[in-house]
Amino acid sequence: MIGRIRGIILEKQPPVVLIEAGNGVGYEINMPMTCFYELPDIGHEAIIYTQFIVREDAQLLYGFNQKQERALFRELIKVNGVGPKLALAILSGMSARQFVTAIENESISSLVKLPGVGKKTAERLVVEMKDRFKGLNGDLFENSDIELPESTSPKAPKAADIEAEASAALIALGYKPQEAAKMISKVAKLGTDSETLIKEALRAAI
Repeated sequence: MIGRIRGIILEKQPPVVLIEAGNGVGYEINMPMTCFYELPDIGHEAIIYTQFIVREDAQLLYGFNQKQERALFRELIKVNGVGPKLALAILSGMSARQFVTAIENESISSLVKLPGVGKKTAERLVVEMKDRFKGLNGDLFENSDIELPESTSPKAPKAADIEAEASAALIALGYKPQEAAKMISKVAKLGTDSETLIKEALRAAI
């Protein structure tokens, strides 16, 4: 199993990052946006903890900046009805600490705002994840909350391209095209970058 990758970032296309780990081999890694925001710029080295998922039609890598985030992802995909894509969307809309808090407080209203999470799924998450947390070390998610930094971009792409990239990322996370476009339009600001748009759109949704 591929559990950790260290290499140079070649491309960043939210929510996917391409990393060259040596010998000319590049790995495409799907990351929650809460982790994606923390990545260094293209051309810099990154260390990512990974979870390898094999399906009938694909082999996918999911990546995280911290082991705690990967541990939470692993617990999430054990929940009935929650696959890797939904788990990725959940951890994009909330940090690990925020999700744990929502579960502990049984905040159904917060969970249903996440893409793909209806009331029944939210209720199932609260019931099953609460039980799973009891079996984990109490300090597993200590200090796992991420202060999301304001992203900066060395280039100045057109506003339309920025919004299109941000919308594509939201769609990849499970939002419907019309819903993604509406979310971006609410937070669109001239001169901002796609990562900031995605972050603000997700924050506004919660």
